[in-house]
Amino acid sequence: MSGHGTPIPMTSRKCGPLNGEAAVPGDKSISHRALIFGALAVGETKVTGLLEGEDVLDTAKAMRAFGATVTQHGPGEWSVNGVGVGGFSEPDNVIDCGNSGTGVRLIMGVMATQGINATFTGDASLNKRPMGRVTDPIALFGAQSVGRSGGRLPMTIVGATEPVPVEYTVPMPSAQVKSAVLLAGLNAPGQTVVIEKEATRDHTERMLEGFGAEISVEETEDGRRITLTGQPELKPQVISVPRDPSSAAFPTCAATIVPGSEVFVPGVSQNLTRNGIYTTLVEMGADITFENERLEGGEPVADLRVRYAETHGIEVPPARAASMIDEYPVLSVVAALSTGKTVMRGVKELRVKECDRIDAMARGLRACGVTVEEDEDTMIVHGMGPGGVPGGATCESFLDHRIAMSFMVLGMATQNPVSVDDGTPIATSFPVFEDLMKTLGAQIARDNA
Repeated sequence: MSGHGTPIPMTSRKCGPLNGEAAVPGDKSISHRALIFGALAVGETKVTGLLEGEDVLDTAKAMRAFGATVTQHGPGEWSVNGVGVGGFSEPDNVIDCGNSGTGVRLIMGVMATQGINATFTGDASLNKRPMGRVTDPIALFGAQSVGRSGGRLPMTIVGATEPVPVEYTVPMPSAQVKSAVLLAGLNAPGQTVVIEKEATRDHTERMLEGFGAEISVEETEDGRRITLTGQPELKPQVISVPRDPSSAAFPTCAATIVPGSEVFVPGVSQNLTRNGIYTTLVEMGADITFENERLEGGEPVADLRVRYAETHGIEVPPARAASMIDEYPVLSVVAALSTGKTVMRGVKELRVKECDRIDAMARGLRACGVTVEEDEDTMIVHGMGPGGVPGGATCESFLDHRIAMSFMVLGMATQNPVSVDDGTPIATSFPVFEDLMKTLGAQIARDNA
């Protein structure tokens, strides 16, 4: 059941070639950060291309609750009048972050060193997710947290009144944890240092530098060492949000598996910490060309032209996991329709996303006739070749937008329709998914419409 409304079962059927332009929404990770950094700057930050999915809108509401002025001027066009580093006011009510693990963890980091209190909650899915990975490091700054057993929401954070700088090694590859610590360090004196053994998406570091913070990154024997000097005055920016590579993966993978397809996906972020899915697809034999490569808002961007191709299984390097962690569900769909087996190792982080994504995809793929092996850190999909997956199952989405969209993509190339029990979570990150895919030629229907 979704925390955002009445469940909507959806079904995807085998379709003809997908053709046309897939203008996917703005990047979710950058959209969250644009609102948060805008709230921490002094003056007006202007944002274009903001993703207007529920996750990001919940972050906008949260920034208003902490005292920033957040205004929508038109589709994707927003402004944020910030209160400055350390300028958050205590919210009057509980902060509801909906389905967004990124939103709640980054905001917890921001307020951990501001000497105010706030209580956070979310939907049924978010309230099951572990928050100890953030509350443990922010406690080193002096913040306190009280939540449900297992470090789960609802949770109250008591911000440190006299924060101290911290040196912290992130125990798992997590951009959310890294970012939460850096954001906490903004209002701590001296230098806060974060060390990550495996590189994760670097939008926070890029944006901190863009807003005028003093930050340096160096490669050491221990990993990436990120040093931030606290208590800067952040300067407002004009931000153009590139299109989300995670969202773009869905039409890209759909075009790859549906015979005769050719889809153009413009302006997709090709940040090296985010583009692992495209590298992997090309290695599997996908026909993707990268056109008009350029920089937009400090982020590398390219237009993608994707044509149907017969793909083959590969072993995905574990070191690539951090750059494509959100794309493994839809990659497993391509793997199911490839020849040979695809081995995905180093993916245990998938088990603590919106749901246990390894388990969710394995269950659904098996129900559709695919052989899947799994252990705590591995998923192996035995491909059945182009058009070889029977389908014909109703798969549980587990309140997870990426699981729901992945099975909708699968149904476009299976022998029989594939359904999901609830498609409403899709709105959290890709609210135009259904309409966009239909314009390309997909046959997706709401079962209770």
